[in-house]
Amino acid sequence: MSKNLSKEKREKLLEQLNEIKEFIQKSAGDANAARLLGFAAALEKEVRGKKYGLVFEKHEEEIDKVLQNNAPVLTEEQGLFVENGGTMNFLIEGDNLAALQLLEKTHSGKIDLIYIDPPYNTGNKDFVYDDAFVDNNDTFRHSKWLSFMQKRLEIAYRLLSDKGVIFISIDDNEQAQLRLLCDSIFGENNFIVTYIKQSKVGGGSDSKFVVREHEYCLVYSKCIDMTEAMYMAYDEDYLKRYKEEDKKGKFFWDTFARPGLKNPIHYDIIAPDGTVMNYGWIHGKERYEQEIADGTIRIIPKNSGGWSVQFKQYLNENGRKPRSMTMDFGGSIEGKNDISGLFDNKKIFSYPKSVKFIETLITTINNLNCTILDFFAGSGTTGHAVMKLNAEDGGKRRFILCTNNENNICRDVTYERIKRVIGRDKYEASLKYFKVEFVPISDRLYYEYADELLKHIRELVELENGINFNGNARIAIVLTERELDDFVRNLPEQCRAVYLGHDVLPDEAQEKLFAERGIKVNIIPDYYYRGEH
Repeated sequence: MSKNLSKEKREKLLEQLNEIKEFIQKSAGDANAARLLGFAAALEKEVRGKKYGLVFEKHEEEIDKVLQNNAPVLTEEQGLFVENGGTMNFLIEGDNLAALQLLEKTHSGKIDLIYIDPPYNTGNKDFVYDDAFVDNNDTFRHSKWLSFMQKRLEIAYRLLSDKGVIFISIDDNEQAQLRLLCDSIFGENNFIVTYIKQSKVGGGSDSKFVVREHEYCLVYSKCIDMTEAMYMAYDEDYLKRYKEEDKKGKFFWDTFARPGLKNPIHYDIIAPDGTVMNYGWIHGKERYEQEIADGTIRIIPKNSGGWSVQFKQYLNENGRKPRSMTMDFGGSIEGKNDISGLFDNKKIFSYPKSVKFIETLITTINNLNCTILDFFAGSGTTGHAVMKLNAEDGGKRRFILCTNNENNICRDVTYERIKRVIGRDKYEASLKYFKVEFVPISDRLYYEYADELLKHIRELVELENGINFNGNARIAIVLTERELDDFVRNLPEQCRAVYLGHDVLPDEAQEKLFAERGIKVNIIPDYYYRGEH
């Protein structure tokens, strides 16, 4: 049963205020008593009053209690390792709040792009809170959803790099609340855009009012001043008209006359035969005169008679600017088609996002080597899109997916999809499968559970560095002095790097040996070992 933490805090404050008032009333003869009672009444009004902005009752989840008494750790399901070269990617099974706390150890300030498609809280059994569906009859359904999202988005903010961007899909049920929540976490000045995307086409004949066929995608940066400009890749049809090229790049001749514009710019242009033209122009007179001097504007005769003023419209080599409305692709049908063929056309997941939609979002980030996180991974569309993009443009992007295993979704859907796509499309990509488990720490001193944490350091090192220790003679991990002695005694010829525990100190002879063999020594951060995040 979840707690209403805000209500508890408010009631506690009111109890304390009543005690203060009772004490003051016993001193009625004091000259200051009336004034102090006035102060107490004002404070009580403030406690009871509703504040401007996003106000919601904060709730506690079952996972909050678990994390108060246990340290989350990762264990690998080694039998599920998919090895096919390329980038090393990760799928984490477990509550995403626990997974995010572990990622704070390994990826704080290192994630370039986050995409999430959280539950929309429609009241139609799409949002589970404390093992129970939240429906329209729950008077705290918005507060529970906001409490749930706030904790996860606060960690997401800390995970983003200074240039990082987060994309959040949502619909009308929580869009307004989510915007206010994100303003408070990421900063209103770091808001970039709300995409309005067509989610379905047709249907809706049974709608009483308006057919809803769109959803949103909110976009925020970590630091707007450091975020690079966004561009989308060109498609072949768009590029066809850029048939000419000069030293400045590819271009086509575009018409300078724009009488159909809402506010065209009017001034006289003289044709070679002395004809005065004033049709309303796309650019001002000063720019026109400069472009005439530069040779980027021409005046040529029309086949039908008269003259045409044209200017060179250059291709932006970075790509074209995304449009906030409408991204009319990537609807629910497309998402279903992406996944159905992998599972013999069986319906295994409701409303999966389409690969094309996620691909398009990723391409707006000008980084072929970025690290991408999705902590509401669902059917695994984000991982699929990353691998497809890498195959198309030679990128080295890596993904980390997190999802719970409700109804075996992580094992039977997310994992299976990534594995089957790699096999079917021959993507150069590898995948590790980690599970979140817990080490009890309540009422125990650190030394009593330190050895248990030590057993799970390897997974954190692999996660942070995108590597695999299993069966890999080129890299090694050493966590104790005894392991160091054994490692040096049986040092593999192929070894090129070793990861040492923060308290493992090689002696002079061992350091010399590492230097002679060209082995890079990496020290594992000490905060990996702590129970707290």
